Amino acid sequence: MNILIKGFRNLISALFLIFSIPMIAQVIPETYTNPILPGFHPDPSICVVDDDFYLVNSSFEWYPGIPVYHSKDLVNWQLIGYGINHPNQVNLPEKINDSRGVYAPTIRYHKGTFYIINTCVECGGNFYITAAHPSGPWSNPIWLDDAPGIDPSLFWDDDGRCYYTGNENLSEDDRKWTGQSFIWMQELDLKTGKLVGKREKLTFGHATNARWTEGAHLYKINGKYLLMVAEGGTSFYHATTVFHSEKLWGPYVPDDANPVFTHRHLGKEYPIWAVGHTDMVQTKKGDWWAVLHAKKKVDGYSILARETYLVPVQFDGQTPVFNPGIGILQKKQGRPDLPWASYLKNPSRDDFNQRKLSLEWNFLKTPNEKWYNLDNNKLYIKLRPQTIEKGEQSSLIARRVLNHNFMATTSLKFKTKKINEKAGIVLYRTRDSHYQLLKTAGEIQLLKTTIEGQKIIARESYANDNVSFRIQAKHGNNAVFSYSRNDIDFIQIGALQNLSNLADEVSLRFNGLYVGMYATSTEKSSKEKALFNYFEYK
Repeated sequence: MNILIKGFRNLISALFLIFSIPMIAQVIPETYTNPILPGFHPDPSICVVDDDFYLVNSSFEWYPGIPVYHSKDLVNWQLIGYGINHPNQVNLPEKINDSRGVYAPTIRYHKGTFYIINTCVECGGNFYITAAHPSGPWSNPIWLDDAPGIDPSLFWDDDGRCYYTGNENLSEDDRKWTGQSFIWMQELDLKTGKLVGKREKLTFGHATNARWTEGAHLYKINGKYLLMVAEGGTSFYHATTVFHSEKLWGPYVPDDANPVFTHRHLGKEYPIWAVGHTDMVQTKKGDWWAVLHAKKKVDGYSILARETYLVPVQFDGQTPVFNPGIGILQKKQGRPDLPWASYLKNPSRDDFNQRKLSLEWNFLKTPNEKWYNLDNNKLYIKLRPQTIEKGEQSSLIARRVLNHNFMATTSLKFKTKKINEKAGIVLYRTRDSHYQLLKTAGEIQLLKTTIEGQKIIARESYANDNVSFRIQAKHGNNAVFSYSRNDIDFIQIGALQNLSNLADEVSLRFNGLYVGMYATSTEKSSKEKALFNYFEYK
């Protein structure tokens, strides 16, 4: 009898636990936190299909290119794939410079097909790809002849015809002011993959002296056409402006309220700046929301580059009003009137126990050879002559840094007697802005690279084959670099490092901050590999 009573009590306890967990999980916040996609997520574009939202970002020289995110509530986003994920699509060659490559994609959906259109700068020009589902597979690119400029977008009118909007800069001889550029439009024949018919200039910007008019998106709202563009460049003067027309081909009249959204009037000390490159979407309930990017300063520096923000939009007549009654981006905001839809996030620690690398891992430019492998819960990275200092397609596997306060740790086994052979952890922005904490022959080195060159800022004798490395950023823009013999007790190497040399304020660039695993034989051939046991990002 006692056994039966005890078993019954255990059953009741188990049932209580089972049914109480969902009740606890149903605590739904009334607000959301901006940015909705922190870290390197510039140039967002969004579309909606039924109850599903899809968003893409620029990726520049990083591969796979064009990350694709999915959400049910515009707040919780999950990475589901990439528009460019095999070398035969778009090759990002070693010759392209930092912040070149894949620019400003636009994602759209029409009659069962998803489209992503964008520019590959220094690697082919403008193209579009298609898919039946945004997670892929995506088609090989359809390259567009005679499509100058950047930031293309697609628009389908009511008759089903597709139109391309793009940007073009005027030559120095034709410019009336510095940075003068214009938005142009032409029909795109999707059967032939060709631009056809007349080409028209739609606008040079909202006012005389409007600079860098780009990032155009065309909408049809209540029977009228709304053209939304980015202006002012991607720095302090970044802004969103809109234009209206009764007819598809114009004329497009600037809105009296332009710029309809910007932070440039808040001054250069305001912590959220470079606000722009906007795209909009309407929910089934009729509410409008916009995604756009902005930079965030901490202690005066923008380490994480452009991140994706979300803001509500209401229309005053035909004028879009962003964050009505407030007019600027906020960290906390009342969330959309949509069912809360969180998802199970990836664990902070990657033990390399899958057959493929997790989606968050990226490479610097297109890897045209297989120089890594996963085996027995280990990641093996081959040492190759290429180095990150030259911006080459080197043996670097990295992920986006999403927080100003973070801790990245990895454990590896690596044996060498050659000083040119090195392996460890890297905090990378560009070839001229990064840190390397590496094990080499008989020692550990902490290296810092700036536009002035590279130097070893600390070194410690070290004879073991096994080592753990850690980067911990916790004091604004400062970070501690450390190592461990037992993966428990970490020893700081070098002084506290100020990371301001990685920020936009020091050297403006379009890409973002990464942290990851790296191995190199420094311009010499090698047969060695570095074995990584895990990588953890908190």
